[in-house]
Amino acid sequence: MAKFSYKSKLSKEDQEEFLMDLCDAISSIKSSKEAAQFLKDLLSSQEAEMLAKRIKIAELLLTGWSYKRIIDYLKVGEGTVARISEWLKLTGDGYRMITTRLKEKRKSRPKRESGIPKEGFEKIEEMFPVRFWPTLLIKGLIKYSKIKNKDRILESLADLELKPQLYKQLEKEFNNLK
Repeated sequence: MAKFSYKSKLSKEDQEEFLMDLCDAISSIKSSKEAAQFLKDLLSSQEAEMLAKRIKIAELLLTGWSYKRIIDYLKVGEGTVARISEWLKLTGDGYRMITTRLKEKRKSRPKRESGIPKEGFEKIEEMFPVRFWPTLLIKGLIKYSKIKNKDRILESLADLELKPQLYKQLEKEFNNLK
């Protein structure tokens, strides 16, 4: 988060009013998409990541993870974990409420094959072509092959007796593009 002076230049009444406006703004959000739009405008990427990590730290502490494990997993400082642990000991009602609701929301979320949104997947393929060369190769073959050759490729994929995950993925990609 941005650095700021601990001594506010605002009156106590203004501070409370602005905080209530922020709370009202947050409570008026109707969907995860709206929340993402609001937070994207409100926070820098570092600030958003920091807040998200605080919630994750609280969740992990509540499930019994050790400081060391959290620090290694989230790449945060010991002071950050200790501070959140103290908040959880003193009160932590907000963290407990949010982590419980997050667990419930995750259960009801539809599962995706990948954590990457479909529209973003093509950009990742462009950025890391070596990682996706089999898929890109098949897409190129399909795009520039005649129908007779496309049928031959599909037959070859169908004839493989022991299909590793890669072949299954390629066959799926081929069938989607055909």
